[in-house]
Amino acid sequence: MESNRRNFLRQSFASATGLAAATMLPADLFGQGHYSTNRVEEIVLQPEKRSAPKESIRFSVIGINHNHILGMVDSLTKGGGQMVAVYSREPELLSDFTKRYPNVKVAKSEAEILEDNTIQLVASAAIPVDRAPIGIRVMKSGKDYMTDKPGILTFDQFKEVKKVQKETKRIYSIVYSERLSNPASVKAAELVLSGAIGKVVQTIGIGPHRIRPNTRPDWFWEPEKAGGILCDIGSHQCDQFLFYTSSKQAEVSLSQVGNFNNPKYPKYFDFGDMSVRSPHATGYIRIDWFTPEGLATWGDGRTFILGTEGYIEMRKYIDIAGRNGGNHLFLVNQKETKYYDCSQVYMPYGEQLVSDVVNRTETAMAQDHCFLATELALTAQKIAYKLNV
Repeated sequence: MESNRRNFLRQSFASATGLAAATMLPADLFGQGHYSTNRVEEIVLQPEKRSAPKESIRFSVIGINHNHILGMVDSLTKGGGQMVAVYSREPELLSDFTKRYPNVKVAKSEAEILEDNTIQLVASAAIPVDRAPIGIRVMKSGKDYMTDKPGILTFDQFKEVKKVQKETKRIYSIVYSERLSNPASVKAAELVLSGAIGKVVQTIGIGPHRIRPNTRPDWFWEPEKAGGILCDIGSHQCDQFLFYTSSKQAEVSLSQVGNFNNPKYPKYFDFGDMSVRSPHATGYIRIDWFTPEGLATWGDGRTFILGTEGYIEMRKYIDIAGRNGGNHLFLVNQKETKYYDCSQVYMPYGEQLVSDVVNRTETAMAQDHCFLATELALTAQKIAYKLNV
């Protein structure tokens, strides 16, 4: 009994000594500095009162192979566009589209749309390899063009698209939807422009996706038709790097791709990453097809914007084990820490593009920016190191 008592006293003394020593250490060593008592200001942004769009156009659709076309059409109609007609080479795809848009006319051919001089813009989410050729024909017919990403698949296509765009002076707009169609991204642009985080020096873009092989068409697995992971999903991230860093020129530092989990499709790559840089900023991009079924959405897409006076993090589609829904933005700078619920933020891209068609301006996206984002993605895909997996 006396032995047990002595052991207990020794252990108690050691514990007390340890606690006393710990109190002499800086509180920040354990993350308990005085800043930890600050409450994060939570802001739920309310919808703006907006008047009806000032401009209107007539537009049509050629190619509905990807469901992104639905968001594209909706953004145009909300922005003042009137959809006239749709054409699809695959008639079986028309049923769901015409159910959603019962007043749209089904064109018998692509030519029927291209030869209609009342149509001002054509939107397309055709099989990726067909998007640039469609766009070239659209521009040559005197119309502007809005295409899903990837909007260009090869450097031969890229060269021809740029040539025809320059000759025709038509708009060739690629919908980098992870920025243009996301409310948190719109709010981030406002904060960056206001100087909330100082000068932007780096972006990190993470774009995971869920693959669900049984839902994918045959062309999805063929890089010659779909473009490859860096050309495709990577173009979103290249766009964001250029936009948030205000970079007018940039290059790819390195890139790599791998097929880790799809041996049935040896030419397919389910992982890719790349580094980019401009004269005043850097960017890192990681994209993959490994979103697990346990996640409540298709991908935990995030963007980090680092500035000299603070940083922004966007959790665009989900805040895992946190707040409900998507469109979460976190801001930390020298003055404060804020959380923004951006779900009601207005996305201006569709209305801006309609206005650009009417007024021949570049408010939705500068043409040089559109092409440079794609050039970076094409370059990364072309030079990518193939991981031996």
